[in-house]
Amino acid sequence: MSDTISEELISSKIYFIRGQKVMIDSDLAEMYDVETKRLKEQVKRNIKRFPPNYMFELTKEENNVLRSQNATLKQGQHSKYSPYVFSEHGVLMLSNVLKSSRAIETSIRIIDVFIKLREMIISQKDILLKLEQIDNKIIHLGLDVKSHDGEIETLFELVDEIRKESEKPKKLKRIPIGYKLPKPKK
Repeated sequence: MSDTISEELISSKIYFIRGQKVMIDSDLAEMYDVETKRLKEQVKRNIKRFPPNYMFELTKEENNVLRSQNATLKQGQHSKYSPYVFSEHGVLMLSNVLKSSRAIETSIRIIDVFIKLREMIISQKDILLKLEQIDNKIIHLGLDVKSHDGEIETLFELVDEIRKESEKPKKLKRIPIGYKLPKPKK
């Protein structure tokens, strides 16, 4: 692809809405180098390819929350209609309905970023599981956490904080992933 889209840009355009990692139609249209209107037309023509777990339209409330969280989505600068958002599978399906080589290559890049995000989440769950196992071992052994210079107590307070944080639904943090590709030669 002549002007490769960076992983950082892609990951900055992924949001956590309704328990899913999704991308907004206007962001995808920009990456695919098509008008948002044309992208939506193709989706409507091929609506059977986009079940609710692949694509859904934001409610007005969700759209307002998204606008308030994202400085680039100012009122009046974007469509008066609520945007469509696409899950990882919806992004893959978009490459089938748009059919341009740009759409296919961009979809592959986006899917790769979704996979890396999923791998990061799995590794975090593994760490939490190991900490839980340590917690259970100490309890099983009957050790008094408070008698160990406060270090173990602090550890378990941190474990509890991590557990509580992981249970809260929150916006996906923008963490740079991977590596930067060299700029293409002209």
